[in-house]
Amino acid sequence: MFGVLIALLSGALMSIQGVFNTAVTKASSVWVAAGFVQLTAFATCVLAWLFTGRQPVGALFQAEPKYALLGGVIGAFITYTVIVAMDQLGPARAAMLIVVSQVVIAYVIELLGLFGVEKAAFEWHRLVGVVLAAAGIVIFKW
Repeated sequence: MFGVLIALLSGALMSIQGVFNTAVTKASSVWVAAGFVQLTAFATCVLAWLFTGRQPVGALFQAEPKYALLGGVIGAFITYTVIVAMDQLGPARAAMLIVVSQVVIAYVIELLGLFGVEKAAFEWHRLVGVVLAAAGIVIFKW
């Protein structure tokens, strides 16, 4: 149950952050806003680290596979794409497209067992769920 609540909170925070970042972009630029977001996220992480245990930072470089360390680079592009999508499409439509894209890609990752994720068997009801989510975007737009 805790995982469900955290996932719901994550989705809510992502939508709010997207709106905030879009507003900051209007005062500066997309990359300045994205950089500010990443910088303030870093500062928040450092503070949280100081108060929650101070595990060794060098342990990061023990991560395997090494490409997993690219999460921050991907995060910068996520921030950029969310800002642009929210600006161009509005928060609701952008969030719907983002979530459906996340579900589709996550399902493909599971089906193919990519990036070290345990391979999952194909299930028709999951495909139907993805199609229904995509249909929801069409209905929402209409």
